Amino acid sequence: MEQPYELGGRFTLGPRSVHRVGFGAMQLAGDGVFGPPRDRNEALRVLRAAAAAGVDHIDTAQFYGAGTVNELIREALHPYPDGLAIVSKVAVPADDRSAPRGYDGPDRMRAGIEANLVALGTDRLAAVNLRLPDPSDLPGERFDAQLAALIRCREEGLIEGVGLSNVSRRHLLRAVDQTEIVCVQNLFNLADQRCTDVLDACTERGIAFVPFCPLGWPGEIRRHLLTDPVLTVEAARLDATPAQAALAWLFGLAPNILLIPGTRTRGHLAENLASAAFSLDAAGRTALARRFPAP
Repeated sequence: MEQPYELGGRFTLGPRSVHRVGFGAMQLAGDGVFGPPRDRNEALRVLRAAAAAGVDHIDTAQFYGAGTVNELIREALHPYPDGLAIVSKVAVPADDRSAPRGYDGPDRMRAGIEANLVALGTDRLAAVNLRLPDPSDLPGERFDAQLAALIRCREEGLIEGVGLSNVSRRHLLRAVDQTEIVCVQNLFNLADQRCTDVLDACTERGIAFVPFCPLGWPGEIRRHLLTDPVLTVEAARLDATPAQAALAWLFGLAPNILLIPGTRTRGHLAENLASAAFSLDAAGRTALARRFPAP
């Protein structure tokens, strides 16, 4: 895959500057984010095509596919291109089907990071997100202890930056009082804008905001969004696909948004990477705001 893509310009991710279009590796795992991919060779081709197109931000986790996804990244891309930022997440242990469960103690933060480093074959990650199971939980001593463990890992050179995932505005504000936060990764898309307050807080502070599931959860929810009649009309006006229009809507919200749409196929990868070339006009944004109002 050549690089005819704009990739949305650049924004900071800690000490790095990355393209605003990245790649989320979660879907490379098997069904339910468990086990190996349906087509291992295609998964490797997708990763190599993303890197060849200029993608320099890959999001992953050791529990994706019970370690399979990190192994795929290493096989496809190692030795890694200069400037490639690999971001992972810790703090939510996974069961034997890679499903997150409960909280992990602060003593497990370093072990989780080291597992990522070994699987990926690298000695440092661009950032690691402290992933919470439930953003509605109030931040407290447990959160502070987990955050402190990540800070120590940064000081030891295992990671370049500390991030947060699946957090509330309260978590973010409590965290920035204690250390620099380089990114926040929360569920956010056209159909689910419940954490708009977190996005706003990140924008005010120049923190990268990374929506996971930017096209909705895979499955029926995503199909419902991408067949919505209003989105379909706006996509046609742009000569774009509904997915590209939904991603273009995200791009236009704030300059600190970094997208990590994931896919299992090179065809969808090309579609996602091309989305930064589209821009909704005022009428299009108004129509989508009426159809999908922010809470």
